[in-house]
Amino acid sequence: MTAADVEDAAARLAGTTRRTPLELDERLSELVGGEVWLKREDLQVVRSYKLRGAYHLIGQERERAASAGVVAASAGNHAQGVAWACRALDLPGRIYLPGTTPRQKRERIAALGGARVTTVVVGDSYEEAQERALADAGDTGAVLVPAFDDPRTVAGQGTVACEVVEQLGRAPDLLVVPVGGGGLLAGTAAWLAQRHPGTRSVGVEPAGAACMAAALEHGSPVPLASVDSFVDGAAVRTAGSVTFPLVRDHAAGVVAVAEGRVCSEMLRLYQVEGIIAEPAGALATAALGDALHPEPGTTTVCVVSGGNNDVSRYGEVLERSLVHEGLKHYFLVEFPQEPGALRRFLDDVLGPEDDITLFEYVKRNNRDTGPALVGVELGRPDDLAPLLDRMADSPITARRIEPDDPLFRFVL
Repeated sequence: MTAADVEDAAARLAGTTRRTPLELDERLSELVGGEVWLKREDLQVVRSYKLRGAYHLIGQERERAASAGVVAASAGNHAQGVAWACRALDLPGRIYLPGTTPRQKRERIAALGGARVTTVVVGDSYEEAQERALADAGDTGAVLVPAFDDPRTVAGQGTVACEVVEQLGRAPDLLVVPVGGGGLLAGTAAWLAQRHPGTRSVGVEPAGAACMAAALEHGSPVPLASVDSFVDGAAVRTAGSVTFPLVRDHAAGVVAVAEGRVCSEMLRLYQVEGIIAEPAGALATAALGDALHPEPGTTTVCVVSGGNNDVSRYGEVLERSLVHEGLKHYFLVEFPQEPGALRRFLDDVLGPEDDITLFEYVKRNNRDTGPALVGVELGRPDDLAPLLDRMADSPITARRIEPDDPLFRFVL
């Protein structure tokens, strides 16, 4: 794939996809000491940049798709792009979704595709859905529309960079994009490397699904042993065979950010900028000041890649953010089964700004003690050490449940 392919894609997409805004962000600019601009792909027609690649590929296969249909696999956003394209081009489509796809995205896919698109939920990962889509395309001759691993998809995603340069009036010093399978990074990095080689392109992955970093370290795409599906739009087990060499040859690298950090950034985007970003949409900006430190005085563009967030997930988002920032902690506490034990815990162990947010007896294993699961929210992260000291000095027995403890999965 060449820069000319991306420019051809931009010409084909003209008048179809939305030219999304490029906005200067004061909070992030102050954080890094330079200009930070947000490319608002969350305001795209289907609230994600994925429409670009999907429509670009399908538009070149209309004749075959009219007879055999369109097939795709997706964790959500790509499916919405495919569904919208099928409806716009009046083509039949079948979309395979992993079971982890949020309900909000499933409903949006159905609404965007209308009667022209059928959705099938299969397995727990993108790879399982992809296997079914491949089998369907092989059996029926339908047009397969990969979420990222096709040069036409990659070229369509790369048009984001073309718009950034046109809107900014110059090439930025740094372009930061989220990474799942690598389509957006591959397309934008390849175009910038050939047209504006002074710009560095960096991808950001969730720490629990860093498949591109694994591929770069291994020298080729390699499946991850496990994937944290929280950042569902970037929860990919294996980097693409098409995207990997483009990222390897043209990108400045990839970094990873913790899922909790992503949650904190989602909340900041909402509270400060008024942007409703999905987890993958907050990846790029979450890296600033954490895994990525732009040179002071330079110009950085971050792609807010999607805004298809399910509001019912905000409880988990807030919880993960508090845990990540050291404000929320969980303990298994052995209380003596006698009057006043809980009151003494509240008076003697908790600090003035500590708050119990969860209290649940687990079981009573004998007549003297009974373990309870206790969640404590602190006023400041530094309040943890004094709390642990007071626990150690008290007659109770308490065990802190660390985020990497197997028990933690029953809490969060």
